[in-house]
Amino acid sequence: MNNNNLNLKDAIYEQFARIGKAISSPKRIELLELLAQGERTVELLAGEAGLSVANTSQHLQVLKSAHLVEAEKVGLFVTYCLADQEVCGFLCSLRALAKKQLAEVEMISKQFLGEREELEQVDRESLLRRIEQGTVIVLDVRPREEYLAGHIPGAISVPLAEMERHLDELPQDREIVAYCRGPYCMLASQAVKLLRARGYRAVSRADSVPEWRLRGLPIDKG
Repeated sequence: MNNNNLNLKDAIYEQFARIGKAISSPKRIELLELLAQGERTVELLAGEAGLSVANTSQHLQVLKSAHLVEAEKVGLFVTYCLADQEVCGFLCSLRALAKKQLAEVEMISKQFLGEREELEQVDRESLLRRIEQGTVIVLDVRPREEYLAGHIPGAISVPLAEMERHLDELPQDREIVAYCRGPYCMLASQAVKLLRARGYRAVSRADSVPEWRLRGLPIDKG
C-alpha cells in the first residue's frame, strides 16, 4: 500500500473519529437525545440535563464543532437544534447497537424501569387508525415545548407535571396510550401508573416522535 493510500485512510478515519470524540460524554448523548425532541435554548437544555448553563454550553460547543448540532441566536438567547435528521437516525442506531451488544443496558433498564409489561404492542399504523376511529386516546406526556415541536397526529398534550389537574377531562371508556421521549424515558411509565391508580385502562409506548419521523410516519406540529 503506497503512502497516498495510507494518508487517505488516516485522514478519513480521523474525521470519523471526530464523531466518536464528540459523543464520548454521556451528557452530550443526553443533550442530543433532548434535541431530537425539538430545538431548545441552552437554559432549557441545562435544566433538563441537570447541568449548569456554562457546562451545557461547553458540551454544545463540542457537538457543534463536529457538526452534530446547529445554533441560532435570537435576542439574548441561543437556540440549538440537531444539524440533520441523520443525527437522529445515528442516535437510534447507537441505542440499538448498545442494547444488542451490552448486557448491562438491559440490566440497568430492568433495574429502573422493571419489565415494562404495560408497553403497548400495537404497530404504529394500527395506532393511527385507532386514533382516527376514536377508540383510543393518545397522551403526549412530554413538556409542552416538545409537543409543539412535533407530536403523533391526534395526540393530546398532557405533561406529566399537569396530569393530576386534567384527569377529570379524560373519558374512562377508552384505552389511553401514553408516550414520552423513548424507551429510556420514565415519564410515560409514571403517567400509566397514575392513570391506572385512578381506574383508567392505560399503556405506554416505548418509541417516540423521532422514531416515528425516521420511519416516514406523519408528525404534527403546533
